[in-house]
Amino acid sequence: MSEPLVVTISHRLGKDEAVRRIKDGVARAKGEFSSLLRIDNDVWEGDRFSFSAAALGQHAQGTIDVYESGVRLTVTLPWLLARFAHAVQRVVGQKGTLLLEKK
Repeated sequence: MSEPLVVTISHRLGKDEAVRRIKDGVARAKGEFSSLLRIDNDVWEGDRFSFSAAALGQHAQGTIDVYESGVRLTVTLPWLLARFAHAVQRVVGQKGTLLLEKK
C-alpha cells in the first residue's frame, strides 16, 4: 500500500448538513457507479464514515471525518490506483466541493 491520499474540503454547512449530504452522495455513487466502483463495509460512527472500496480489481480503505467547517477524506490506495492519486485527488476535491457548496 502507498501513502494515504488526503483531501480536505472546507464548507459552511455545519456538521449535520454535511453528514446528510455525504450520506446522500455515497448512496447515489453506489447506484450510479456500481459497474465501476463497489463500496463495502461502510459504517458511520459518530461523525466518521469508514469504508472499503474496489475499482479496477483494486481494493482501498478509507475514512471521511466531518467537522463543523470541513471534511477530511483519507484513503489508502493500492499501488495501481496510487499512480493516479493526483488525478483522483483533484476530481474528489472538485466533486466534494460541489456536494458541500451552500445552496
